[in-house]
Amino acid sequence: MAGCCGCCAALKPRYKRLVDNIFPANPEDGLVKNNMAQLTFYAVSSPDKLDKIGQYLEQRLNREVHRHRIPFVFIAMDALDQLLKSCHAQSLNLFVESFLKMVQKLLECEEPELQILATNSFVKFANIEEDTPSYHRRYDFFVSKFSSMCHSSISEEDMQRRIRQAGLSGLQGVVRKTVSDDLQVNIWDPVHMDKIVPSLLYNMEERSVLSHGTDSPRDEESPSYAAETVFRDLVCRASYGYIETVLRPVLIHFDNHKLWSPNVFAIKCFKIIMYSVQAQYGYLVIQSLLKHLDKHVKSDPYVKVGIIGVLFESVLIAAGGSIGPSVLEVFNNLLRHLRISVDNKSNDTHKRTSEKKFEEAIINTIGEFANNLPDYQKIEIMMFVMGKFPQFTNEEDIGGSMDTQLQINLLKTLLKVATKYKTVNMQNAFPPEFLHPLLRMSLLDDPGMRIIVQEILHTMIDRHNNSNKLKSVVMSKDVSDLDLSVEKTSRQDIMFMKKSGMQFYWHLLENMQMESNCVDNFEALYCTMALICIEMGGDEILVELFRLALDIQQMAVTNMGLPLTHKCAIHGLIAAYLNLVSQLTAIPQLCQYVAQVIDTRSKEAPHLLPNFAYNRTNRPHSLDELENSDLYPASETVKDSWLFSQAQIAEALGGSGHDTSRLSTPFTHKPFAAETPDIGRSVSDIGSINIEMESVDGSPSMLRRRVDEEITVESLKKMLAEDSCGNKEQEDRKRKEILETFQKAPFEEIVARSEAKSNHFHNKLSEILDMVEETVPNPTNAAVTDDENKSATSVPVFEMQFPDLFVY
Repeated sequence: MAGCCGCCAALKPRYKRLVDNIFPANPEDGLVKNNMAQLTFYAVSSPDKLDKIGQYLEQRLNREVHRHRIPFVFIAMDALDQLLKSCHAQSLNLFVESFLKMVQKLLECEEPELQILATNSFVKFANIEEDTPSYHRRYDFFVSKFSSMCHSSISEEDMQRRIRQAGLSGLQGVVRKTVSDDLQVNIWDPVHMDKIVPSLLYNMEERSVLSHGTDSPRDEESPSYAAETVFRDLVCRASYGYIETVLRPVLIHFDNHKLWSPNVFAIKCFKIIMYSVQAQYGYLVIQSLLKHLDKHVKSDPYVKVGIIGVLFESVLIAAGGSIGPSVLEVFNNLLRHLRISVDNKSNDTHKRTSEKKFEEAIINTIGEFANNLPDYQKIEIMMFVMGKFPQFTNEEDIGGSMDTQLQINLLKTLLKVATKYKTVNMQNAFPPEFLHPLLRMSLLDDPGMRIIVQEILHTMIDRHNNSNKLKSVVMSKDVSDLDLSVEKTSRQDIMFMKKSGMQFYWHLLENMQMESNCVDNFEALYCTMALICIEMGGDEILVELFRLALDIQQMAVTNMGLPLTHKCAIHGLIAAYLNLVSQLTAIPQLCQYVAQVIDTRSKEAPHLLPNFAYNRTNRPHSLDELENSDLYPASETVKDSWLFSQAQIAEALGGSGHDTSRLSTPFTHKPFAAETPDIGRSVSDIGSINIEMESVDGSPSMLRRRVDEEITVESLKKMLAEDSCGNKEQEDRKRKEILETFQKAPFEEIVARSEAKSNHFHNKLSEILDMVEETVPNPTNAAVTDDENKSATSVPVFEMQFPDLFVY
């Protein structure tokens, strides 16, 4: 009976008759549209029949494929596409299963046209929004098949292009169909990404793409353009947890195909990634590149240069907030690679050159990283980089315990970060934890390193782009020709200089005495001094600036160890500096006097002017090379008329209302932070207190200080700890006892112990202050009258006991 129904069309179910009617007698006539409309109406009216319609169409399709009746295959797939587009019933899932079986059947055929037909139908299906989710549908076959189509290498070029294009469209369809449905297969699994991503990169890497540089051709028929579109779509859809699953096969692909050197294609891909990924996830891309760089520590330098170049370009695109929370970890990683590269002492000149390129790339990348950070974090980064230098115990050790090349690279890194910093307030730009070690590094033995430190100071101090105009030591008759930008010094900057100015002055004075100085060193020091005057040279600081110049001049006269060439360079520098400062202050008497001394030198001692010592047109850079030349006078005697007189300058400044009482006080002592290697110590020290005492009375007795009994926080600590044992084991045991005391002991016992320690502190403090009282007599005490003595019966400040509140 069943066989009879199969042969007689009148006995077939209605859905089968409707399906048979859509096929024409002549396949060239195409799908019968009227009958297709009836089939569509029947499917929409009777959704329960939709799955049976799909099964019957599947049978017809298999028969036509088996008989190689290709036109009827196209008609069947056209009917399937129209049914999918028109029907949205809940039973669509069962129909889809039949549809996917038919698509899979065509993809398994060897006919390229059928594969393309199946792919186009799948893409149409992927664009349909289904009403109900699917719990059991799998797309593993389609991912594998579409990926293999992307690598098609058949001989016919046009067909190869069409197959690749179809494969890329199919992959995009799979991603769109699965990425938004959690109940379906997870397309982000590594097993799928390891097929999809390399297929996209393979097509993006075509010669036609590389010939056009980093810009993709706009031909939509090109597989490279389609691959780039799919790749952008894939990265754009990746959420936080799936960024690394996309990046991992990208990095592996570049390793396997040696695409890091040259890195043109790698940069192109990561630009696409950085522009496509969600902004808040950009730092994940950078972290993945850093981790990948760790895997290539021992690789060829050109590979590392390629990776760091890609990292640099990625950082340029990264938004300000996308660097990530672990900023210091990123910088530490880059600095570690910098150290490893420097330590790689290869005898191969070619390899060493490539390592240097890698080091320069790291420095530039660190600078771009810092550029994306807020200013306060840039200061922290500079302090972090500075922490990679050794902690010296004295200045003689500076530069002796580290590799010179590494120190230079670290200083270049500091300079690169400093160029990204925009100084607004000097107090914020130079916190003590940053300023003290930076100035200490200005005393390194290597003259090139000292120049870099001065350049760091230039870029940090200069807020009005004046440094380029002050690079050369020149004598300007009219400072306005330099076109300097000068503004009134703010109160905050004046307070900063009052607190930290001694640091700058003393280190500048010490730098002038370095015997390894060359012309570049003196020019850098001149620029620093000029910038300090322009940016922070208020009326309250003006006397200190002249005081510094006079001290440097005196040092050049009295220091017998300096070569004559250096002395001439220093005298020329001071002449140019005082000429600049006097014109900026616009004090007529001062300008007239400075011009008079300069005129005298030009007639009697031209070797003491900058036109002689800093003339690069006919003299070498090294001052020592001129030591034995005939250009310098045989005698080193310097007449008083050639020098700038302290008395004359004091008279000129005093006439304009400045307090010149401190002008005669030399910088004979180091500032507090320069004496100790502790970089975290405050600048507000006993030395600054002595300066204020010197301004009270100009008598020579007030200027004498007992250096052998200096009062510092360190000396106080030593007095308190003079009875303690230096054994480390005893210190550890004592530390444990203290910890247990605060954990278990009653509060009253803790208070009693603290009071006992405070009494010991009071006693020591009293002894120290007694010594101060003996050393520095108080003139006011001698002038106290009898009546005043009767009223001044209160306890002196240094004999008062601190309140109990301070015990805790």
